[in-house]
Amino acid sequence: MKAYVFPGQGAQFTGMGKDLYEYSSTARDMFHMANDFLGFDITKIMFEGTLDELKQTKVTQPSIFLHSTILTECLKESFAPSMVAGHSLGEFSALVANKVLSFEDGLNLVYKRALAMQEACEAQPTTMAAIIGLDDNIVERVCDDITDVVAANYNCPGQLVISGSFPAIEEACNKLTELGARRALVLPVGGAFHSPFMEPAREKLASAIDTIDFHTPTCPIFQNFVAEAINDPIEIKQNLIAQLTAPVRWTEIMRNMITGGATEVIEVGPGKVLQGLFKKIDRNIDCSSAVVNQN
Repeated sequence: MKAYVFPGQGAQFTGMGKDLYEYSSTARDMFHMANDFLGFDITKIMFEGTLDELKQTKVTQPSIFLHSTILTECLKESFAPSMVAGHSLGEFSALVANKVLSFEDGLNLVYKRALAMQEACEAQPTTMAAIIGLDDNIVERVCDDITDVVAANYNCPGQLVISGSFPAIEEACNKLTELGARRALVLPVGGAFHSPFMEPAREKLASAIDTIDFHTPTCPIFQNFVAEAINDPIEIKQNLIAQLTAPVRWTEIMRNMITGGATEVIEVGPGKVLQGLFKKIDRNIDCSSAVVNQN
């Protein structure tokens, strides 16, 4: 069974999607539509922009979404998932891929999400840090003892990202290093994603999501909030809203996909991060990047 997975923020690179634009008239139409909808030339930033330009939340999130969803469209009949999942932002790409959302509605929600998150970050400066080489329960215990820091991304065994205020992150990193973390690395991100600090953004995203119809998926989606396969559009909508202030349970998602019968994992979008995380769970699983046959 094929599991298609979609990356989140951090996978961007200069030139992303340019090959699709040059290859496919459908891709060109979708890129141009996105430029018109967003009101700025995101295609130019994706193809030629600097990394500093690309890492702005309001640019990064729609850029990765566009790369993933347009690549999905270019795969045509070769895109045949038994299940899908997306890491954080990637969940929106997955929901377009399995027909819960239209491309237009997905882009609309992603851009509103990005703007709301950027506004929340600017209102209260916060950050994230990657903790490498400790059991999750040790990291959780330290976070429980410090105000304003929480576990945010359970990426794979031995890799957990925490979110919080700058002083709380610094204190947590120091304590976790003392407890034996191989690395406690503050990340170059705009704020404390997947934490209570994103509550203002969650409220704005909820209002936007409530105006959009969610359709029955063509295959189950393993959602970040529950780490389980979901088919009901109402549940999908509720979990998507909850995702913004709750941790990404990616380790559980990967295990549950494999337990659910996934034998092949195909990453749709920029980078190979998710493939590497799956290999941490099962070295024998077949992982690859989605590619368009341009012959």
